[in-house]
Amino acid sequence: MVVLKKLKASTLMETMVATVLIVVIFMFSSLILNSLFSAQVKGNLQPIKSHLHQLEYQYINQKINLPYYEEWKTWDITINTSQNAVQIEAVEKQDSGSRTIKRKIHYVQNL
Repeated sequence: MVVLKKLKASTLMETMVATVLIVVIFMFSSLILNSLFSAQVKGNLQPIKSHLHQLEYQYINQKINLPYYEEWKTWDITINTSQNAVQIEAVEKQDSGSRTIKRKIHYVQNL
């Protein structure tokens, strides 16, 4: 029987170093995941694209008049005519990393 076989034990210092390493690795992985998720949330442009699509639909169905200006959440939205097309432009109002979204509508209204 090998029930009473003596096992080599580690010292207290080795155990503390291993614990600190595990905690540090867990902390860094948590920080990396947090920054990835926050960047994903900040970079999500789907709500503004959906709103621009609604404005495009309203323009095509003659529900809004040009020139059009709107402040929507953190965005300044303008709709103007330029040459043969109508241009929708959305500019973010925040100071850090100003973003711009432009769309053109090539729709001719029946007179």
